[in-house]
Amino acid sequence: MFFSTDHCEDIDKNKVWSETLSSTYFPLSAECRNPVDFKGNLKSWALGVVGLSEMECDSVMYRRNKSHFKEEKDNSLLITIPHRVDVHFQQSSRQTSCGPGSFLVERGDMPYEFSHAQRNKLWVLKVPTSSVQSRLGPTDRLGALTFDATSGIGSYFVGAVRNALESIDAIDSAAREMAGQHLLDLLCLSMRSDDRILDSASSSIRAAHLQRAEQFIRDNLANPNLNSQMVAESCGISLRYLQGLFAENDYSVVGYIREQRLARCHETLRMVHESSTLAQIAHRWGFYDQAQFCKYYRVKYGCTPSDTRKNTRVEAAVTSGKH
Repeated sequence: MFFSTDHCEDIDKNKVWSETLSSTYFPLSAECRNPVDFKGNLKSWALGVVGLSEMECDSVMYRRNKSHFKEEKDNSLLITIPHRVDVHFQQSSRQTSCGPGSFLVERGDMPYEFSHAQRNKLWVLKVPTSSVQSRLGPTDRLGALTFDATSGIGSYFVGAVRNALESIDAIDSAAREMAGQHLLDLLCLSMRSDDRILDSASSSIRAAHLQRAEQFIRDNLANPNLNSQMVAESCGISLRYLQGLFAENDYSVVGYIREQRLARCHETLRMVHESSTLAQIAHRWGFYDQAQFCKYYRVKYGCTPSDTRKNTRVEAAVTSGKH
């Protein structure tokens, strides 16, 4: 999709820019610093479950209020990479600035304000909160965090975004879907390397052990031998101690493993160009009894795995027809 205000001289720029961004990301309001002379353009692409966009516009303030997301069922995160000037962001009790050489995480399930005082160029990824949770754990501590993109995995991630944008028009939809998965994995790796991703309660030994156990599980879902004993041994703690950690958070080790596997299966089923059978997808993420997999899947998502795959492809066909 491509949109530009160049041909919108006689309309309300605040309204049209708000509507454009709302349709690309999620509902929000935009207040242009100079609505009469405001200029902006936006290009966006679907990379499977990931949305990627490139935006260039004059000074503006964006606001997302409770009324914007009270009816939403699927939460998302926005990852913003500024190129010219700092962006300023406030969410909950956090205020931060993010400049070139960094990227910012915005939670879509909480109110926020986002602004830049001068014309700016931004790359923005929209990623499902559930996809980040399945790789990184809880996302409630991510809002308004900025991450360095000048070195290490953060630099590699931003470089991959650049490569995707440069080649996006030359690759087909299947390749775009794979590119989206690659960007999602790199994003989570870059955030995971930051100490602030640890839970604010991780100063306690028990919380740190729980965080390590959960991450070990998320990293080893495909291992058919993954079980409570293996997790305990990987963390250097007893099985009884591990079970106690999970019980304190109202779930079991086995239940947590199952929930994480279901989340990865759900994400895979939402990939339009994934050609594996349902049994192969279930097996890939550690389910070896397809009947049980379907049973647990229906309980969690309210539909069968086949329904998810069918509905995803129908929605993709409708979206493709619109363009």
